[in-house]
Amino acid sequence: MLDIRTAIQALLDREPTALVVSTCGYITRDLYNLADRPQHFYLVGSMGMAAPIGLGIALARPGRRVLVLDGDGSFAMNPGCLPTIAEHRPDLVHVVLDNGAHESTGGQRTAALGDPPALALAAGYPAAHIVEDADALAAVELDGHPTLLHIRCTPRTHPAGGRVEQTPQQLVARFRRELATDGVNR
Repeated sequence: MLDIRTAIQALLDREPTALVVSTCGYITRDLYNLADRPQHFYLVGSMGMAAPIGLGIALARPGRRVLVLDGDGSFAMNPGCLPTIAEHRPDLVHVVLDNGAHESTGGQRTAALGDPPALALAAGYPAAHIVEDADALAAVELDGHPTLLHIRCTPRTHPAGGRVEQTPQQLVARFRRELATDGVNR
């Protein structure tokens, strides 16, 4: 299993120009502290909404890959978005970082997810994978269609990083400016 920060960093290294949407809580804090970039859209207080927002961004910018960083608890809140994502077939990588806990609210165990890759495939995603380590993550082929990556992560052993400092309004303005670029000059 991977540490969540290790998984996020590997994804950022692999997809440096992707537009990234991160779910609320510690995953956003990890992303922000690892690499705060204009193409990162941090959801603060919007649990369960990373994938639908990622879909909207992918539809608005079909030439850019969108990377959605979901937690297992956040994913469990909104599986109803899977068929809509599958129907539109955007260049979207839907990542479920699963450590079995609602970290941001005290570490409570999350509800059993069942099999996220099977759910995604049943909803019509062309590809879905379970990832257990860095080698498996590096080996996954991403082909421009919706793909779900269920990354099994270890429980958090490090403190959460600092909170996002920009206001939601500042984040929206910065992200809109990024959407106006082609994303190539990174």
